[in-house]
Amino acid sequence: MNLPNKLTLARIVLVPVFMVFVSLSQYGTAGYQSWHYLLAGVVFALASFTDFLDGHLARKWNMVTDFGKFADPLADKLLTTVAFLYMMRDGVCSPVVLALILAREFAVSGLRMIAAGSKDGRVIAANMWGKVKTVLQMLTIIFYFFAAALAGPTGIGAVILISSALCWLVAAVTVISGAKYLWDNRSFINTAK
Repeated sequence: MNLPNKLTLARIVLVPVFMVFVSLSQYGTAGYQSWHYLLAGVVFALASFTDFLDGHLARKWNMVTDFGKFADPLADKLLTTVAFLYMMRDGVCSPVVLALILAREFAVSGLRMIAAGSKDGRVIAANMWGKVKTVLQMLTIIFYFFAAALAGPTGIGAVILISSALCWLVAAVTVISGAKYLWDNRSFINTAK
């Protein structure tokens, strides 16, 4: 297994570590501890950096693999979905936003499975809109966890307001990226079969 693929797997392994820290307290409640959110933000930022690094190294060293094309977006989806679930728990991310994100991810994953099962057995890599969507999701999540840690319980209103607005922006970009992805790969959607 090459280094970029190991970094992708490391990102998946960091998801439960992130969950441990963010599960220890809840923003806006009496049991809130800022250092839990700070550590969760650090773990999430580190995992997000592996997303940049694995892609960069795979392209630089010509180590792009079908496994990487499949596992990299899966690791991203796992990491960001878990974070948005905790943001929804905290009252920051609307259930509508999360539903739009999940609908896009299921649709794109389904299309990838159809493409992989086709005669050609194609693996569809992420497009530019998908990468923009992922970066925006990760930046929104990083902002929330660091802002929640630094603002503490007194700055809850501003953190929730800004983070909620960013979540809706993420939802819009997510829908656009999903629509573009489905349109660009519509040849795999054959309603006659």
